[in-house]
Amino acid sequence: MHKPVATLAAMMMALGLGLGLGLGLGPAFADATIPTRDIAGARDNPLLKRYDGSFIVSYERLAFTDFKVPLSKLEKTPEGQRDRMNNQVYKPKQELEIEGARTRIAYLLPAGRSPLEVLRNYQDEVKAAGGEILFSCKSEECGGALDRSSDGGGGDMSLMMYFVYAGQLKDADFSNGKCALASGIDDQRFFAAKIPQSGGDAYVTVHTFQVNDTLYCKAFNERTVALVHVVEPKPREQKMVLVKADEMARTIGATGRVALYGIFFDTNKADLKPESNPTLAEIAGLLGASPQLSVLIVGHTDNQGAFDYNLDLSRRRAEAVVKALTASFRVDPKRLRAAGVGMMAPAASNDAEDGRAKNRRVEVVKLN
Repeated sequence: MHKPVATLAAMMMALGLGLGLGLGLGPAFADATIPTRDIAGARDNPLLKRYDGSFIVSYERLAFTDFKVPLSKLEKTPEGQRDRMNNQVYKPKQELEIEGARTRIAYLLPAGRSPLEVLRNYQDEVKAAGGEILFSCKSEECGGALDRSSDGGGGDMSLMMYFVYAGQLKDADFSNGKCALASGIDDQRFFAAKIPQSGGDAYVTVHTFQVNDTLYCKAFNERTVALVHVVEPKPREQKMVLVKADEMARTIGATGRVALYGIFFDTNKADLKPESNPTLAEIAGLLGASPQLSVLIVGHTDNQGAFDYNLDLSRRRAEAVVKALTASFRVDPKRLRAAGVGMMAPAASNDAEDGRAKNRRVEVVKLN
C-alpha cells in the first residue's frame, strides 16, 4: 500500500487548488512508488510482448469499440475549436477509423531506458510479426503540446489526448497509473503500425516518453513510460435481438416508442450498412400492418464527440433510415419524419462502453 503523506499537493487539493492533473478529491494522498509487479488483473496483449523488466501500471480492455489511428502529424484546427478541457484542438490530416477489441496498457520501464530505445524495441517486435510501420514521429513532429500527457486545460491539446483524457482513465487519483499517464512529459516518441492477422489487420500504437513531475509523481522522473494500444479485428457481438413488427406494435402501443439496435452505421458516418435491412423490413412491416400509423424516426448517439457534431450526425442517420424505407421498402414518405437528438436522451450511462452501446440507437416514435 502506498504511504500516506501530508504534502504540499494535499494542502493544495484541500484548498480546492488544481494540480494540473484533473483529479478529484480522494480518501488519501500518496507518492508514486516504483512497482515490483503488474497491477491486479492486467496482462500483456499476446500480439505485442513487453520490454524486459517493465511493469504494467495502467490497464483497460474493451471487447469491442471504435478507435482512431493517426497517420500524420496533429495539426492545429481553426481557432475556436476546443476540446472537453478547453484546449485548442489538434487533429491529423490523415487518420484511420477502425473497430475491434481494444487493449490499452501503460508500462513503467526500468531505469536508464530512453524513450527512443524502448520505441525501437517495439518497432522490432512489430516487424518480426510481419507488421508495417504506418507513421512515426518525435517531439514537435508529433504536433500539439509537447509537455502534456492526458491532462491539462486552457492550452493546446496533446498527442495523448487524441487517445484518452485524464478524466477517462480508470486509475485511481494519485495512483501509479495516473502518475504515468497524467503527469508532465519529456522526449515523446510515437509510432502507429498494423500487423496482419487471420481475421484482418490488427493495429498498434506505441507512445513513449519520460515523466516530468515536481509533486507526488516525482519517483517516476526520468523513467520512461510506454503507452501501448492494440486493436484486434473482432466482429461485434450481436446481442441486440431483432425486434419483430408485431413486438414493435405492442411496445409503441404501450409506451409510444420503441428503441431499435439493429440499424448499423460505420463510425462517424450516416451510410446504412447492409445488415440493417432485417430491421428496416420489420419497420416497413409495422407500417404496412397499421395503415393509419405515422412515425418519427429519431437518431441517438452516445456522448463521445462534440455536442453539435453528434446532433447533426444523429439527424443525418435518421434521414438515411427514412430514405431507405421510402426508396427500398416503398413506405409512403408522408408517414415518416426524421429527427436527431444526439446525446440528449441517453438510455444508459455513457461512462462505460456497454452503456454507450445502448445509447447508439434509432427509435421509432408514434406521431398520431
